[in-house]
Parts: sequence; C-alpha cells; structure tokens
Amino acid sequence: MCHLQTSNPGKVTKALSSGPSFVVSATLTISIFAGMQMFKHQLASTEYLTVLGGFIGSLFFIMLLTAVGNIETIIFGKGFHTKLVPEVIGCLLISMFSAGLIHRVCVTTCLIFSLVALYYVNKISQSVYAFAVPTTATPAKKKR
Repeated sequence: MCHLQTSNPGKVTKALSSGPSFVVSATLTISIFAGMQMFKHQLASTEYLTVLGGFIGSLFFIMLLTAVGNIETIIFGKGFHTKLVPEVIGCLLISMFSAGLIHRVCVTTCLIFSLVALYYVNKISQSVYAFAVPTTATPAKKKR
C-alpha cells in the first residue's frame, strides 16, 4: 500500500511499501557501517570528526530501526508496532557499539544524536499514523 503525499500541489510522491523499504534501509545500514569502519582512523583523529562519527552512528541507528520495523511489518502484519524495549533499545545498543568501534566519544554523541532523532521520528509517526480517540463526556451526578 502506497501513501501519497501532496505537500507540494504540483508534485506527488509515493512512499515505499515495507518490502522495498526494508531492502533500502538494510542496504544503507550495511553501507553506513562499512563506511564507518573504512574511515575509523580519520573519524578518530580530531574532536570534530569524533562528533561526526557519533552523528553517522545515529544515522546507522535510524536506518537499522527502519529495517527492523519493516521486517516486523512484513512478518507480523500491518498492525504490529515497533516497541521501545526490544526493538528501539536493541537498535540503540547496536548503533552505540558500532560507534564505540570508532572512538569512545562517538558513543556519547551517537546516544545524544540518536535520542534527538528518535524524538523527531516518533513525532512524525504520531502525526501520520496516530488516530484520534473520540472522547465522550460523562454526565455529572446531580445532588439532591
């Protein structure tokens, strides 16, 4: 099922379904990890580049979380949601470990950038996928 975005009236874009999105996010996850390992000496050389290494680790986290969420949607169906404890924390620990292979400071900056990115991903997810819960007013009891 494709969602159509019409934020720009002249341009209509389609979002990927779970299968192709899994392939793209898994490919990007592997590519980001490989790039981090190829340039680990350069990323650990200066203070600014260690911060960049943590930022790249947070990109690894978002791509890994997207891949995990898509594979769960494929396996368990559209109604399954990514939970905090097994999926998000697990992906965060894996991304912090991969950043730790670069430098110790990358772990801290990866955690900070990943939490900020997770906040915005959750905010976007709530605005797109959350449904409005109807509220019913309960009548107050009258005193006699």
